[in-house]
Amino acid sequence: MAMEPPYLRIAGDIRRRIASGELAPGARIPSTRRITQEWSVAMATATKALASLRQEGLVRVVPGVGTVVAESGPERPSNPHHALTRDRIIRAAIALVDTEGLAALSMRRLATDFGVSTMALYRHVPSKGELVRLMSESVFNGEPPGPRPPGWRAQLEREARWLWGLYQRHPWLARAMSALTRPMASPHAMRYTERVISALKGLGLTPNQIIHVHLALLGYAQGVAAAVELESQAWQETGMTPEEWMASNEPRMETIQAAGSYPTLSTLFSQEEFDLELDTLFGFGLARMLDGVASLIEQSRGCV
Repeated sequence: MAMEPPYLRIAGDIRRRIASGELAPGARIPSTRRITQEWSVAMATATKALASLRQEGLVRVVPGVGTVVAESGPERPSNPHHALTRDRIIRAAIALVDTEGLAALSMRRLATDFGVSTMALYRHVPSKGELVRLMSESVFNGEPPGPRPPGWRAQLEREARWLWGLYQRHPWLARAMSALTRPMASPHAMRYTERVISALKGLGLTPNQIIHVHLALLGYAQGVAAAVELESQAWQETGMTPEEWMASNEPRMETIQAAGSYPTLSTLFSQEEFDLELDTLFGFGLARMLDGVASLIEQSRGCV
């Protein structure tokens, strides 16, 4: 698991002091110079830490005074019969980003939706990064329905399609979980990994081959899922469905093709129509990847 960047660690320390009341509203927080001395970091890191706190609305700059803790109004629960809890915050955050995307998520936005101060959320969730981790862990909970099918190929396809379904329901998830280079400590995601590698056990593959098959399938699903998130964002920004967008761009595409610069592409579908559908694309690519795994298993068995 990757270490937290220094500026986030510093911002987290100051945030905890604000949440505990050690730094009250209006109190000065450590200056950039003080931060460089106390945490032994560069001035740029100190500046970035303060900028992070400003973006969260926890501090503000007062001319002639410095950076102080922002005033926070009293907590105003939108429904006094439902106390603010970590689970409620997670569910609200998931509902928000499912609809508006990960870029819309902020602690201030959630606090406004709940009708409470931003600091009220920090008493339950220490940072936005931790909130995203908890959201990812929450939606990753579960497993494919029904009994596990016999055979490694059927099992891998079942797991991959289950993962693809998660990405379709939660388009932000593929980007939130950088499982290839900086994996999260996620018990639910690790259970998915356990199911995949157990399907490959006993087939003659080496441990390195098994983990590479797992990561290749995961990376493929994440790659196609990135298109789901981009399409969701494009739909919100343009207000156009994929079909409407394609129709609006048809004249431009026809003009480009008429120039004759792409003869193979221009004639490829002269006798057969093509509709790009992500489900079909995912299924096609998954089948080809599993063909490759079958070939790898054959080679491994032939070497025994």
